[in-house]
Amino acid sequence: MKKIALFMICSLLSSAAWAGVDTEVLGVFDEWSAFADKDEDGPVCYMATEPTKSQGKYTRRDHVFLIVTHRPGIKSFDVVNVSAGYTYQKNTNKKLAIPSITIDNNKPVVLKAVEDKAWALDTATDEKLVTSMKKGTRAVVKGKSARGTMTTDTFSLKGFAKAYQAINNACGRE
Repeated sequence: MKKIALFMICSLLSSAAWAGVDTEVLGVFDEWSAFADKDEDGPVCYMATEPTKSQGKYTRRDHVFLIVTHRPGIKSFDVVNVSAGYTYQKNTNKKLAIPSITIDNNKPVVLKAVEDKAWALDTATDEKLVTSMKKGTRAVVKGKSARGTMTTDTFSLKGFAKAYQAINNACGRE
């Protein structure tokens, strides 16, 4: 059931976000689904999953996703993105390292939040995250909403490597 819901939601997200041509489903790989689409810059290949566990004292929250995207037309690959399902709190405390993502027991990686999305700070960090995710078993994302609610979302990495290969193939990346 979860895979079907993820497919439907990701298809809707891709169509709305890029107003692209029909989204192609590349496959469902355990917990991850892979897609290909097009925008004004060319092909867009991405993979997404929902959390297997979400914690936090919130009453309402939109869909939460962990996404990896390739956009070969602008030479952008391995972009790791979190869609939190809420607007992130502006971080005024430099010591507060959230939002962040932790792969297995590795050191947490601080992410840059803009509204309801969070990204790695640079391309090198994206590449390190993807390398860790291919080998890992789980990713944990911690965040804080604009209302001050702390959240912890746990994502399975089961199927990540196969979904990643599917988006590489679809976007012509070796």
